[in-house]
Amino acid sequence: MKKRSTQLHPPPRTSSSSSSSMEIAAAAPDKINFEILPFLRTYRSGRIERFLPAKPVPPSVDPRTGVSSADITINPNTRLSARLYLPPSAVISRRPARKLPVIVYYHGGGFCTFSASSLPYHSYLNSLVAEADVVAVSVDYRLAPEHPLPAAYDDSWEALLWVAEHAYGVASAGGIDWRLAEAGDFSRIFLAGDSAGANIVHNVGVKLGEWGMEVEGMAMVHPFFWGKERMVSEGWSTAKDNKKTMFNARDFDSLWPFVCPGTNGLDDPRVNPMAVGAPGLAALGCRRVLVSTAERDLLRERGRAYYERLRASGWGREAELCEIKGKDHVFHIFERPCREAAELLRRLAGFFNEESMKGRYSLLMGCAGIQRKDTSRIGRNV
Repeated sequence: MKKRSTQLHPPPRTSSSSSSSMEIAAAAPDKINFEILPFLRTYRSGRIERFLPAKPVPPSVDPRTGVSSADITINPNTRLSARLYLPPSAVISRRPARKLPVIVYYHGGGFCTFSASSLPYHSYLNSLVAEADVVAVSVDYRLAPEHPLPAAYDDSWEALLWVAEHAYGVASAGGIDWRLAEAGDFSRIFLAGDSAGANIVHNVGVKLGEWGMEVEGMAMVHPFFWGKERMVSEGWSTAKDNKKTMFNARDFDSLWPFVCPGTNGLDDPRVNPMAVGAPGLAALGCRRVLVSTAERDLLRERGRAYYERLRASGWGREAELCEIKGKDHVFHIFERPCREAAELLRRLAGFFNEESMKGRYSLLMGCAGIQRKDTSRIGRNV
């Protein structure tokens, strides 16, 4: 990272009849408060059900890719942690001959499901690190509703600063991780994430800009952006039985105020970067941006609009828009292996290693133009 210019209480027990009433009430089914299936359901009692496998996968040396992972503590006071991934090239020697790009990864799940140790994300990070030959720090941020937003944003920002401090040989709270310090090139820090994680990428990038700092790049895959006004693709699905999309618009209408109860609505700039009064994208704190959308994703037009707004903002750096044909939201996490997921993986690897997409068009993926502007790197590399 570089500085750019631097339980409810029961009523009193008064009679046997009231006691019987209480017993009947206690035996009654717990009423649903909120649900977004197949991921999560909450009840008025405060009970929370997460339906997808929640048992964590331990860190290991992946036999398929040779990628080594380890869990690390970033802040013992808040229990903020992450999972570190090292490719085989960085595990062979404590002092690798070549420093590698560092990816700070934010998982998806609507801010309320999954973790850095969830099987889908653990498997995906192994593949990404092996393909791109990078170091990755997958952040285990706190989840709503136990920890509503902005907890995830705060954790994600703290994790990025902790990673960046390794360039100086110091790190607050959890201290230095020598594996990260030895393998990482901290002048090439990238933020990456999918869905809610891509939303986090954007919001961290905005904060970087406000602080006058920047990272090398931001990769946002199927970003969770929303708003009060419907876009064309968001009118596709009013009921899930039409099977056109994974989610319908009502899911997202209710999700945002559920995970962010302090919000001012669906045009909150944190979920709608194009809303009136949202921070301008011209000061986004990075040098390069990749936005990836999926043709059948309900959110795809939001991703496209973000890319177009970025290009028109005066930001003036390098931006790419890639769309995967015939696929839905976060297919690359839940449908692997497929050729489209492999192609997206290669595209991300190229982005992290400064491989230009100019002049290339894949049959699996349409890539919009690249906007470039030569800029000098100001300040000490972090």
